[in-house]
Amino acid sequence: MAIDTQTATPRPHPAAPSGDRLSGRAKLVLFVLCAAQFMVALDFSVLNVALPVLGEDLGLSRSALQWAVTAFALPSGGFLLLFGRIADLYGRKKLFLTGLAVFGSASLLATLAWDPASFLAGRALQGLGAAVIVPTGMSLLTTTFPEGPLRDRALGISGTLLSLGFTVGMVLGGVMTDTLGWRSTMGLLAAAALVVLVLAPGLLPESRTPERPRLDVPGAVTVTGGLLALIYALSTAAQRGFGGADVWGTLVAGLALLAAFVVVESKSPAPLVSLPMLRRRTVAWGNIGGLVTFSMMSTVVFVLTLHLQETLGLSSFRTGLVFGVQGIASVVAGSLAPRVIGRFGARRVLIGSLLGQGVFGAALLGVGAGSGALLATVAVSAASMCHLGAIISYGLTVTSGVPDGEQGLATGLVTTTQQVGLTIGIPLLGVLATTRASLLDGVRTVLAVDAVIVIAAAVLVAVGLGRQKA
Repeated sequence: MAIDTQTATPRPHPAAPSGDRLSGRAKLVLFVLCAAQFMVALDFSVLNVALPVLGEDLGLSRSALQWAVTAFALPSGGFLLLFGRIADLYGRKKLFLTGLAVFGSASLLATLAWDPASFLAGRALQGLGAAVIVPTGMSLLTTTFPEGPLRDRALGISGTLLSLGFTVGMVLGGVMTDTLGWRSTMGLLAAAALVVLVLAPGLLPESRTPERPRLDVPGAVTVTGGLLALIYALSTAAQRGFGGADVWGTLVAGLALLAAFVVVESKSPAPLVSLPMLRRRTVAWGNIGGLVTFSMMSTVVFVLTLHLQETLGLSSFRTGLVFGVQGIASVVAGSLAPRVIGRFGARRVLIGSLLGQGVFGAALLGVGAGSGALLATVAVSAASMCHLGAIISYGLTVTSGVPDGEQGLATGLVTTTQQVGLTIGIPLLGVLATTRASLLDGVRTVLAVDAVIVIAAAVLVAVGLGRQKA
């Protein structure tokens, strides 16, 4: 029997805001949800600079170090849609708390790891916990804060902290590794999960469908298997290139499973993903905009890190300061974005932000071998402000007008797009930076291709959304 998602509305809760102002309790709810998102974003980057020290301590070879990242990326991206839909059907708050418990326990395991296997198990469980926290946290946010100025403000704060988490992780990871050791980075995440887990139960509302519907198991298997295979292939390609048979084999398998998923969903009486939802212009084109902004910005950060350290000779600390300025720019953009969206609409802001990201990315072509740190700081900060505007506006574009009963699915699509974007950018374009005759030529090639893709995406999204307001 098909699920009547229109009836899946949250029960009244004292944290639910009313009017155009946030109550004290609503601010606490927002703090808890944003803290969880910030914690997961921090986990994506806090360990990166610690990998060489970690590998030496645990006995992980250089070729095996990629698994410290891949072990997290596989479950965190592969299970997002599944857990987003399970939360819609069986209760978002309950699943959110479960995800926090898994994430915190896994972080503690990674902190205390005694060998490579125990550490990688902790990272994989962290990724599984993140796959629960991200879509459930976002759907709790979008169902707690009504569509309009309050949701715009809440998503603006959430998007700012998401972007800031990646930046803070890069800087904080280096400082903590140098002073306290690499285990402190994982211990910090365990402590953060415990704090959120203590605060969340008394603050968050619960929501679920009034019926106990069946889960679309064939759809869950095909989409999860397809995403896992796709992320594995692209993560492996980022380390070893596209020459391996395992890369192409899993890439083809992933695409085949995703194609099978579409067929399964078209015939399922209670699909995991509603194909009519995917046909919404706001959902389809909003997610395309999100995919481009995440994949291209992650690539810019990657190649700039190479340029600043290997071409310009900047230390890790000074490189961190460049991206620290980027973080400040993100905070400024996050405070301004809701007002700009309120005035011009999410659709216009998404298109304008993509254009700005592409233009300022093109400005980075001026970096040279003897200088360019100041230009890189200014241009990447401006591009980051536009990137943050695109993050917030694409989330609003995708979730606006979606019934509460499908918010977990909509936010699952948003966060899956985010994770896939973060995964595919570097392997698809970053290899251009490392295979050219000189690193500087490679960096410029990547930046040029990046700018063309982002600007072209802005034009396509503008045409695809038409005059429809998001």
